[in-house]
Amino acid sequence: MAQNLNGQNLNGKTVAVLATDGFEQVELTEPVKALRDAGATVHVVAPKSRQIQGWNHHDRGDKVNVDVTLDQADAGRYDALMLPGGVMNPDALRLEPKAIEFVKSFVTSDRPIAAICHGPWTLIDAGGVRGKRMTSWPSLQTDLRNAGATWVDEQVVTDHGLVTSRKPDDIPAFCRKMIEEFCEGRHAGHRHAAE
Repeated sequence: MAQNLNGQNLNGKTVAVLATDGFEQVELTEPVKALRDAGATVHVVAPKSRQIQGWNHHDRGDKVNVDVTLDQADAGRYDALMLPGGVMNPDALRLEPKAIEFVKSFVTSDRPIAAICHGPWTLIDAGGVRGKRMTSWPSLQTDLRNAGATWVDEQVVTDHGLVTSRKPDDIPAFCRKMIEEFCEGRHAGHRHAAE
């Protein structure tokens, strides 16, 4: 039985990681590793097949294999969703109607979502930020506030199953809270205070 350092496990849970070219490499690879170490089955879901290109800040990083294309992805089979950052990645996903519908299915069914850095951008278009307390890369704060979120500058914030963090330095705290919330599952009818 796999479990993370907190003793929590995600055995039997399947997590979608929605991304496309331009994702910030460590914001995808480190959370995926943490999820797998905790026992989750993780699928990288993308608008295109085969591989997507990562970035390390302003330089090209490694490519990551795509497990399921958006055309083939059934959002209903996933227990939780993770959205990595990188400027180009969420900006491109916002222009993909299938990506927005995929994310919206998690929002409307109260399944947990974790988003880091620029990842929350996609949540705006999916209707997933209104009334939520959250954080992000600082340049998103006006967009998030305009969409009805309460933006705060904190390492990691949880609100009703939504976990958000600001940047790569926050990844350890982000992964801990993500696994905790993904273990809890659906959050209908109650809210969590921020950490």
